[in-house]
Amino acid sequence: MRISVRAVLVLLLLCLPCAGKDEYQKPGPVRLTEDGRRWVEHTLKKLSLEEKVGQMLNIRYFTDFQNFDSDTYKQFRAQLQKYNIGSVVLTVHVDGPILLKNPPLEVAAVANQLQRDSRLPLLIAADFERGLASRVSSVPAFPDAMAFGAVGKTGYAERFGAITAEESRAIGVHWNLFPVADVNSNPDNPIINTRSFGENPAQVGDLVAAFIKGSKAHGMLTAAKHFPGHGDTGTDSHLGVARVQGDMAHLESIELPPFKKAIEAGVDSVLTAHVAVPALEPDPNKVATISEKVITNLLEKQLGFKGVVITDALEMRGLTALYPPSQGSPTARAAVDAVKAGNDVILWPTDLDGAFNGIIAAVKDGEIPQSRIDDSVRKILEMKASVGLHKARLVDLEQVSWLVNKPEDLAFAQQVADEAVTLVRDNRQVIPLAKMQPQPAESETFQAHAAPGTQVVAIMITDTIHGEWGHAFESALRARRADATVFYVDNNLANALSPEILKAVQEAGKVLVGAYIVPTPAKQVTVNGQLVNSVGLEQSTGELLRKILEAAAPRTAVIAMGNPYVAQNFPQVQTYICTYSNATTSELSAVKLLFGEMEATGKLPVTLPEVSGSKPQTNISNK
Repeated sequence: MRISVRAVLVLLLLCLPCAGKDEYQKPGPVRLTEDGRRWVEHTLKKLSLEEKVGQMLNIRYFTDFQNFDSDTYKQFRAQLQKYNIGSVVLTVHVDGPILLKNPPLEVAAVANQLQRDSRLPLLIAADFERGLASRVSSVPAFPDAMAFGAVGKTGYAERFGAITAEESRAIGVHWNLFPVADVNSNPDNPIINTRSFGENPAQVGDLVAAFIKGSKAHGMLTAAKHFPGHGDTGTDSHLGVARVQGDMAHLESIELPPFKKAIEAGVDSVLTAHVAVPALEPDPNKVATISEKVITNLLEKQLGFKGVVITDALEMRGLTALYPPSQGSPTARAAVDAVKAGNDVILWPTDLDGAFNGIIAAVKDGEIPQSRIDDSVRKILEMKASVGLHKARLVDLEQVSWLVNKPEDLAFAQQVADEAVTLVRDNRQVIPLAKMQPQPAESETFQAHAAPGTQVVAIMITDTIHGEWGHAFESALRARRADATVFYVDNNLANALSPEILKAVQEAGKVLVGAYIVPTPAKQVTVNGQLVNSVGLEQSTGELLRKILEAAAPRTAVIAMGNPYVAQNFPQVQTYICTYSNATTSELSAVKLLFGEMEATGKLPVTLPEVSGSKPQTNISNK
């Protein structure tokens, strides 16, 4: 039996002699007790100004820290201790669009080491928008938020919150930077898209509130984002300044209702957006993150939010573009402006030293009142105490395998994916596909062959063929049709493979096109020879799909494994299926529908006038 070096390291971590004397977290509902309040006030009084400012800073860490004596980890630990960092965000390395994730036990071991190396207990956060699967391997693959919108059951969103909370706390994560409370009212939005529950404000608000309820009941802090709304923008704020152009009536009717529902549900924090909102802030050089009108006046005073306000990442161009480097550190100036506007936590400052010293200098110069810092740190410490960090900060590694990946949770993730699948149209009855029952030959081995004109050809269009996208679909497809021909194509291969693919399409009985297009930070695609910020197909893959439909539209089913708006540019699509996600569970759901193994019960949570002509679902069930 082969055992990896990584597995050996984790086993050694489990056998550390200090494990016997460690006290482990015992997660319960998020609640600030009197004991916790006393700890908050006692701790706050002991902190210097420098230590308080450190509590307001949040930096990222990577889950593949395995050698805690490595130079890389030592550098991180030095930052953690030098600045008295208050919170960190779980992050993974990337290879292009591919996330290099680690399994739960390794993630938990790293979290424990971080806590040991921090003087005060750390709040550990993560973007678990699809549950742990967003950043951790070998866990239930929940689909994106829009899939829950297609199902339309608040009970499912609540259970999703509960499962995510239980698994997160098991691996040492306390703070989920989710749910997305944005209403995706702009089909061309390049960064929100399927991360939103849909385009109906009431539906989005109900699902947001349900997720928060489930999370809090099982010990998880939440963050509603991206205030005051990022759904009606055409720019990714990772790349530039996004704008919400609607008037105050638009904001009141579309953007703000889900945030109001989140506040009513007791959301612990609100994450601000690097978006310009002229209806709220007329200064063109102030996005919401650094606008006192947006944060202090609207969020805190008008909407009554009393929790922690956290910025979106300070490294994003939607904020840093407003600060010319010639005038000093953009990060330092942005951090100071963010605190003055009402933010309590500064997320991912690129220039950590600049942000730290910039805020301290602003306090000493009287630009920021000392009381303002105290108010922020008190709220941060209260969040820590509300999840029991004042009592214990470590997790029991021996319990991880029992608490993560429960069979019933895996089954629920698949159930959500199944019920989300939406058959938008099937004008030519392309589905269901026929399964092939291969006949054994005399040699007791067999090879399946389809009759001429009955072959199945599948084309997987992805951002990169080197990722895992499409493999679960192919596996499920071949289990039902061993004769299927499967192509993987990305922007680099589309032109080269086009002749071979089109030849196979012309000879096929049924053609399946999986469009694996999902919102990705800072993603740009080539259209008409120009790089544009989009969550659509590249020019080459879009042209390939167009040719496929010209050759075989009546025999072709297009499956949107992510962005449901893909077909808007291809109205000739005769059979169109939406899964709202590229999760492996969604891939299996799509294949089950294609072969008639289940009904399509999902309802569109967004409008696709060029394809369906129908309005999105607005009825929400409490199931």
